[in-house]
Amino acid sequence: MLRFLATYTLILFCLNTASAQWRASKYSTEFLSIGVGAAGLGLSGAQTAVVNDVTSAYWNPAGLSQMNKKYEIGLMHSSYFGGIANYDYAAFATQLDSQSTLAISYIRFGVDDIADTRYLIDNGQVDYRRITTFSSADNAAFFSYARRNVWLRGLSVGGSLKIIYRNAGKFANAWGFGLDAGFQYKWKKWKLGLMARDVTTTFTAWTYNTTEFEGVFAQTGNAIPSSSVEITLPTWTVGIARRFDVIPNKLQLTPTTDWVMTFDGKRNTLISGKPISVDPRVGMEVKAFDLVSIRGGVYGWQRIQNFQNEKYWTYQVNFGLGLHWKSITVDYAIMDLGNQAEALYSNVFSFKASF
Repeated sequence: MLRFLATYTLILFCLNTASAQWRASKYSTEFLSIGVGAAGLGLSGAQTAVVNDVTSAYWNPAGLSQMNKKYEIGLMHSSYFGGIANYDYAAFATQLDSQSTLAISYIRFGVDDIADTRYLIDNGQVDYRRITTFSSADNAAFFSYARRNVWLRGLSVGGSLKIIYRNAGKFANAWGFGLDAGFQYKWKKWKLGLMARDVTTTFTAWTYNTTEFEGVFAQTGNAIPSSSVEITLPTWTVGIARRFDVIPNKLQLTPTTDWVMTFDGKRNTLISGKPISVDPRVGMEVKAFDLVSIRGGVYGWQRIQNFQNEKYWTYQVNFGLGLHWKSITVDYAIMDLGNQAEALYSNVFSFKASF
């Protein structure tokens, strides 16, 4: 299976780079790179090897098979750009039997109440009553399945079918489809993970309602679009983690790291190249008495050039806190502390219930 996925990814990469009709969009479906669950975000996304709850459907669907309850639900809400954009997540997972688990997840990232001022002026007069509003939103639904391997103890496999719907009011909308595949392997206190996101490539087809804006485009001399297709190339993530029992059954320490490999050309990452760029993520979780978790992580290394042509490295730091009581877990993460001089950060809360 792993050999098949690697060969398939290589073939798709060659086709996309060789054909002008298959040009990949480097940051298409980028809203699916934000992440879900404050627990994972507090670790800066270093989740591939360690995730084992309902959020696995996003980070690594193989982790769904590690759930220790029959049912789990997860909820998250966060705001960006001073509350202009909202990011919402909801998921449900259920164990089908002792070996397999099924999950459904939903993500929405959108900006609402955008003013449409095309008809503001009526016969030379400004009429504010003619202003309407619309929303621009990206939506994704994940249908995931995971199963423990009965022949090799410690191995789990999983996959997700994702359906994408994007719209910009009445002006344009798009539908997209893709597949993710994941593996996890546990050996003693070590955990290994592999996540192949968009393993079949994800195709997103846009259609435009030109009657809504062709007059404006004609006045400004812009070409009127008819349709377009965005292609998202596969992304591979390799994760490794190890649990240290500082005080058995009381205090655990788990360092974890992910290495995210993209194949869509050179990116501004710690390891940057053509055609492969690598973005490492490093996290640490301290868990006490299965009640409190403290998390931290670093990711997003980028080399920046200032106005004096001086180059320097920046990175982003996340912290998190988790509280677990019986079947309820509440997680908090404070994100994007890399540029502390400008105090750019986001507060994220998530809720999880197991029963």
